[in-house]
Amino acid sequence: MIFETIAKTGHEEVVFCHNKDAGLKAIIAIHNTVLGPALGGLRMWPYKTEQDAVNDVLRLSRGMTYKNAVAGLNLGGGKAVIIGDPSKDKSEALFRAFGRFVNSLNGRYITAEDVGIDVNDMEYVFRETEYVTGVHQVHGGSGDPSPFTAFGTLQGLMAALNFKHGNEDVGKYSYAVQGAGHVGSEFIKLLREQGAKVFVTDINKDAVQRCVDELGCEAVGLDEIYDVDADVYSPCALGGTVNEQTIDRIKAKIICGAANNQLANDSIGEELQRRGVLYAPDYAVNAGGVMNVSLEIDGYNRERAMRMMRTIYYNLGRIFEISKTQGVPTYKAADRLAEERIESIGKIKLPHMGNGAPRFAGRMRGQ
Repeated sequence: MIFETIAKTGHEEVVFCHNKDAGLKAIIAIHNTVLGPALGGLRMWPYKTEQDAVNDVLRLSRGMTYKNAVAGLNLGGGKAVIIGDPSKDKSEALFRAFGRFVNSLNGRYITAEDVGIDVNDMEYVFRETEYVTGVHQVHGGSGDPSPFTAFGTLQGLMAALNFKHGNEDVGKYSYAVQGAGHVGSEFIKLLREQGAKVFVTDINKDAVQRCVDELGCEAVGLDEIYDVDADVYSPCALGGTVNEQTIDRIKAKIICGAANNQLANDSIGEELQRRGVLYAPDYAVNAGGVMNVSLEIDGYNRERAMRMMRTIYYNLGRIFEISKTQGVPTYKAADRLAEERIESIGKIKLPHMGNGAPRFAGRMRGQ
C-alpha cells in the first residue's frame, strides 16, 4: 500500500536502506523539493514494527516541508529513520553505511541530528557524504542545534505573549514544561534567566533534578504536568500530548513549546481555538535548529544564525494575524502560509534533483 499512501501524502520519493553486515535498516523519505533540497533530521528509534517506522518518517518528512517553508528557507522537506535502539545498537559501520545511502541521493536529501542521534554519530555519516548538517565545529559545522532551537522557541513564545497579552514579559508568567532533554533544558534556562516560574517534568528523573538543583524549577510528576496551574504549557518532549485525554486538564491559555506534532489531530486545534487557547504551531516555533544547520550549506556564521532565529517572532506574528483575519485555527493558518509559499515558488521551479556538487563552504573533511 506504500504507493497509495505516498500518493495521499504527496511524497516524491521513499528510499529503504539495508545493509545486513552493518545491521542497518533505515528509511529516507523526501516529501517535497520545490523550494530546494530536502533537509531534515535522522531519528533512531526502536520501532515496534516496520510499519510504525514508515508512518513516522512519512509524517515527519511532511512536517519538515512545512517547517522549512514557513521559516523562509530555500529548502524542501525530508526525514530519515533508523530502526534500532540508540542505547545499544549504534556503531561506526551503521552510520557510515547510512551515509553512503544519503550520498547516493546526490544532494536531494541533506541529513541532520534528531531524536536518538548526536554530533558524534554525525561524524561517522560525514565521513561518507558531504550532505550532512550539524557536524562538529572542528569541521566548520554548527555543532549541537539544541541551543538554537531553544532560543527560537523563546522568540515564538514572545510573539504568543504579545498577541495574547500585549506584552513580551516572559518573566511575568508561569510555565509547565514537559521535557528536560537537550532542547527542553536549554529552553528552561532561558525562562529562568528572565525570572519565570517553571514547573518541569521528564521521564529522566536525573534531568528533572538538575533543573531543580541548578535552575530553581519545581518538579512535578509525568502525568501531573497537565494539571499544573500555569500560564503557558510548553511541550518539549514527544508529540501528541495535547489530545482528547489532556485538553480538559490543561489550564494554560497559551501552548508553545519545542516538541514536534504537539496536537494529536486537527480537531484538537479546532477545539483550542473555540476555547480561546492560543496555540503557537510547533513547526514554526521550533524552526531554530533547522535554520541554524541550514547555514552550513553556504558557510556557517553564528552571528547570522542568531539574527535568523529572530525571524521566528515575525513568522508567528503573521500566523496569528492570518488566524485572526481568516477565522481559522492557528495550525491551519501556518499550513496556509507554507502552502502559499511552496505554490508560488513552484510556478517558477521544478523539484530539486540534486547536482552532485558539494556546496558546503568552509567545511573540512579530515578524518
